[in-house]
Amino acid sequence: MLQAIKQFFDRNILAGEPEAGKSAGHALQVATAALLFEVMRTDREIKDVERHAMTAAIRKHFELTPEETATLTRLAEAEAEQATDYYQFTALINKHYTAEQKEQIIEHMWQVASADREIDRFERTLVHKVADLLHVPRHAQIAARERAARHNAG
Repeated sequence: MLQAIKQFFDRNILAGEPEAGKSAGHALQVATAALLFEVMRTDREIKDVERHAMTAAIRKHFELTPEETATLTRLAEAEAEQATDYYQFTALINKHYTAEQKEQIIEHMWQVASADREIDRFERTLVHKVADLLHVPRHAQIAARERAARHNAG
């Protein structure tokens, strides 16, 4: 699986980046996408509106083409299915992302969670847990949730 992820990014996304930045870039994108997928599947029902919110967030966050987004989504889903916890994703994000970038991930997670106009307790718990693992302060979590609600309302 990791080889497939590496090949995808080598071919499509990071062709111009220096070699040292490639593996971190690949892993960060997959980690972020995997967390968004986790929100989508948390309530055990993957809805089209949530999938659309997830792919829109991925495309916007990483400035990908629709084809690249579809491939990244498939890879992230497979990686999330194999993960036993969120640490492998959050540790990587903590190492490479700024506080603002981490808050943006939380905002995207809220967008996916609220895409169907209802946030269940499992989705809420997951977003709060990941936000805490990413060291996003409570006030920033609230602000991210409010921005996500405005985004989904409009």
